[in-house]
Amino acid sequence: MNGNTGVVSGVRVSHETASLDELAAASAASTQAALDALLEQPPVEEAFVLQTCHRVEAYVVTADQASGRRALGTAGFDPAGAGAVSMGHEQSLRHLLRVAAGLESLVVGEDQILGQLRDAYDTAKDAGGIDRVLREAVTKAMHVGERARTETAINEGATSLGTAAVRLAKRKTDLEDARALVVGAGEMGALAAKAFASADVAEVVVANRTPERADRVADSVDAPTETTDLADARGRLGAADVVVTATSSPEHVFPGQAFSDAGETVVVDLAQPRDVAPAAGTHDAVSIHDLDDLEAVTAATRERREDAAREVEAMITEEFEHLLAQYKRKRADEVIARMYESADRLKGREVQTAVQRLEAERGEDLDDAEREVVESMADALVSQLLAAPTRSLRDAAAEDDWSTIATALELFNPDFEDEMPFEVPGGDVAPAESED
Repeated sequence: MNGNTGVVSGVRVSHETASLDELAAASAASTQAALDALLEQPPVEEAFVLQTCHRVEAYVVTADQASGRRALGTAGFDPAGAGAVSMGHEQSLRHLLRVAAGLESLVVGEDQILGQLRDAYDTAKDAGGIDRVLREAVTKAMHVGERARTETAINEGATSLGTAAVRLAKRKTDLEDARALVVGAGEMGALAAKAFASADVAEVVVANRTPERADRVADSVDAPTETTDLADARGRLGAADVVVTATSSPEHVFPGQAFSDAGETVVVDLAQPRDVAPAAGTHDAVSIHDLDDLEAVTAATRERREDAAREVEAMITEEFEHLLAQYKRKRADEVIARMYESADRLKGREVQTAVQRLEAERGEDLDDAEREVVESMADALVSQLLAAPTRSLRDAAAEDDWSTIATALELFNPDFEDEMPFEVPGGDVAPAESED
C-alpha cells in the first residue's frame, strides 16, 4: 500500500456515547500499549490513539475499510463494543477536526484538548505510527483547533474540567474559608488548585505521586498551600471540606472506607478510571460527583458559546473539504503515476526496438544525438497522449468517479488489478466509505 492511498478507520468511546464504566472498560493500560497492539496488526500502516479522562479514540490506516475495522477490533478497540462509535474515512477526518476545535469536549472550547492531541501525536510518531495520511489529518486538526481559538470566541472565558469541578463544588458547599484537597498534579489538578484559590478557600493541599510535581503546582497557586504524596492523602480527608481528584492511577486511590471518618465532604472525581471507589458515596456525610455530574455546570457554557460554535462548524466544513480534496488528489496522483510508469515501460521497449531496427538497416550504431531525437520524440508522444487522461483522472477523483479511473487504468494496463494502489470493493477503484 502506498502512503498516499490508505484509508482511515476509527473507533471512539466518549462521555457522549458511554457510561463511565464503559469508558473505563474501553481504555487501554497506556497509549503506548494501545499503539503497539495496533501496529502489530499486519494490515495496519499507521496508528493514532487519543486517551483523555472522557474519551478513548483509536485510528488506523489500512488498504481498505474492512481490514481497518478488523484490526481495531483485534487490538482491543471493538467497533461494536458498548458505547463505541465506528467511523469510516471521512467521518474519522471530520471528527478529528471537531475534537481539536473543542466541539466534542465536555466543556465546549476548552484548551486542554489541543495539548492532549499534540502529546498523542508525538507518542504515535515516536512509536512509528505516523506517516503521510495521519500526519496530514492530525496536523490539519491541530491547525483547525488553533484557528478556532484565535478567530472565534469559542474559548472565551473557557472553563477546563478542573475549573468546572470547582464550580460544581461551589454549588454544593460554601468554599470561602474551606479547606480543599487536590489529588493529582497534572494539568487538570493544577487548574482545579488555581480555581480553588480564586474561590477564596483557606488552604489548598496538593497531593501527588511525585512530590516535586505537587510543589510546582503549589508554587503557581495564589493561596496558602501545602503538598504531600498519595500515601498521605488519605490521612488528609478528615480535614478537607472539598476534594477534587484527577490522577492517572489505574486503581482506586481512595477505597470506600477511606471516607468513613471524613465527615461532611464534597468530592468531585475527574479521573478515568475513577480515583474514588463508588462505595464512598454510601457514607451519609460524603457526596461523590463524577464527570456525568459536570453536565449541568457545563451546559450554561455550551449555550453561551452557540454563536461561536456555529462559526467553528463553518470553519471545520471549509477545512474538511480542503483536507478531503488533498487526499483525493493524492489518490488520483498515485493512479496517474502508475499510468505513467506503465507508459514509460512501454515507451522504453518501443524505443529500444526502433533503435535496433535503425541500426540494423544502417549497419552502424546511432550516435548520441540521433538517440536523443528518437527518445525525445517518444517522450513527447507519451506526454501529449497522457495529458488529457491526466486531467480527466484528476477531475474524476475530485468527483468521486472512481469507475472512470478504473477504466483508464485498464486501458493503459490490462493487468492493473494485480498492482492496484488501493483495494476496491466490488472490483471498482473507490475511495473510503463516506458516511456524510
